[in-house]
Amino acid sequence: MQIISSKDNEIVKNIKKLKEKKYRDLENKFIVEGIKLVEEAIQENADIKQIVVCDDDVQEGNLSKEYMYKIAKYDWIYVTAKVFQVLSDVKTPQGILAVIEKKNTNTTLDFSQDIIIALDDIQDPGNLGTILRTVDSAGLNQIILSKNSADAFNPKVVRSTMGAIFRVNIIIAENLEEMLKQAQKNKFEIMVTSLDTQNSIYDVKYKNKVIVIGNEANGVSKPIQDMADKKVKIPMLGKTESLNASVAASIMIYEYVRGKIV
Repeated sequence: MQIISSKDNEIVKNIKKLKEKKYRDLENKFIVEGIKLVEEAIQENADIKQIVVCDDDVQEGNLSKEYMYKIAKYDWIYVTAKVFQVLSDVKTPQGILAVIEKKNTNTTLDFSQDIIIALDDIQDPGNLGTILRTVDSAGLNQIILSKNSADAFNPKVVRSTMGAIFRVNIIIAENLEEMLKQAQKNKFEIMVTSLDTQNSIYDVKYKNKVIVIGNEANGVSKPIQDMADKKVKIPMLGKTESLNASVAASIMIYEYVRGKIV
């Protein structure tokens, strides 16, 4: 098989563009990188458009024969280590990545689950990826992102999800307030964290709730605070007044999980 050695190859240039959000949106595709994530994509029947393999990693035995057999049925190309580094988003690449069609994005809320997580302008890709992973671990199948939140298909977010990106439906809210009103019409309460309350997260029934997690710097925006049906806080014994967004989200999500299993 021919090995692509030029960074100016058209296939290489088109894949490289997907490192930018505007091209991910335009092409409706994103990149997953690494042995485990590509394997997760295969297991979850993701729509894999192309797989890129670094020839050096094959020659050095970093990609096993069994693994190569798994990807054999897909459209894939060999590239040199130098070219792969151009496409990679990590310092120490594992020699494999895949281009995948976005499928788990729509605007229809599923009201069959007890809780829905909504993110109000979350900016940090690591936080978003961790929250997606936690949502998946709790058996939840969707998340609402305000349109100004970090891109769920950013390479760092995708890595942080550890495969949850393939299982959680990502709903982009052009207008978060309107989407939350839609939830209220379906008998869901909007619950936000706030320092201006004595209500604890441990005193709430996690049933028919949309839990809104706010921006890392500013918290939940005032319009969302104003429309909230319930304000709660996470009790803290130390002097710290607030927690990292992904930590706060995880605590609340797992309070819901605790209620399901005890």
